[in-house]
Amino acid sequence: MRTSVVRRPLVIVGLVVVAVVAVAGLYWFQPWKLWVDETVREELPAASPASPDGPGASADTAPSAPSAPKVLATGSFVSHEHATTGSVKIVRLPDGSRILRIEDLDTSSGPDLRVWLTDAPVKEGRDGWHVFDDGEHVSLGKLKGNKGDQNYALPAEADLNRLTSVSIWCDRFDVSFGAAELRKAPA
Repeated sequence: MRTSVVRRPLVIVGLVVVAVVAVAGLYWFQPWKLWVDETVREELPAASPASPDGPGASADTAPSAPSAPKVLATGSFVSHEHATTGSVKIVRLPDGSRILRIEDLDTSSGPDLRVWLTDAPVKEGRDGWHVFDDGEHVSLGKLKGNKGDQNYALPAEADLNRLTSVSIWCDRFDVSFGAAELRKAPA
């Protein structure tokens, strides 16, 4: 009789510990994200026509033609921790601002995915999984979706001569899902 009284509290404590560990593991790893896709279809921001203004402007003055967005650099994703495909490009918009555009992205979803502009070289396979937080990097924000086309504003101070790669970075586990080396576009 005495052994059953001792065992019952131990079993209950053991079950509580297992439940706490299971909940913590589910929160930390978020395995359901491996089966949930979020597709984003953002358009490249369009050029806005310049409007006449100033002292000599009149209503019949035709606006000047908008300048087109200019591609500054391009790259293609290589897979790291998860299979990742798609392309990236840095685009200067007519207003002078720059964006990182990701097109045809296809990767796994995961916890706390970020888009990083980095100075790390892109390495194929396992050698490239953990290099992107070793040097300089600029976080452009959370990954909007694991599939599709999306735009990220680049800070004005981001130096594209030093920041030469893009990583889909899992901040939770400090690992790259995929990365692309940026190559300057021909002038």
